[in-house]
Amino acid sequence: MGTIVMAGAAVLVVLGFGNSVYWLAAAAVLFLYMQYGRGASSTPSRGGSSSGVMPSDYRAYRERRDKQAKWERRYRRERPFESRRQEREKKGK
Repeated sequence: MGTIVMAGAAVLVVLGFGNSVYWLAAAAVLFLYMQYGRGASSTPSRGGSSSGVMPSDYRAYRERRDKQAKWERRYRRERPFESRRQEREKKGK
């Protein structure tokens, strides 16, 4: 898809030597492709994971994991005897 858009933009640029409206059309095509044509996601796909942008599904996973860990710590803190009993039962199995 990107190759077709680039080829179309190149054709519009070449045609633009006779009529400058084609240059504006080429710029509009490239702009629209960069905004909406590369996966149409809310986060830009430029840079990938090296730029520090986490995918939304991984972010949701980390939030669920952190919330679960928080509740487990709270349960162990508020109910020390029950949590010790559960740990002994796990080791016994």
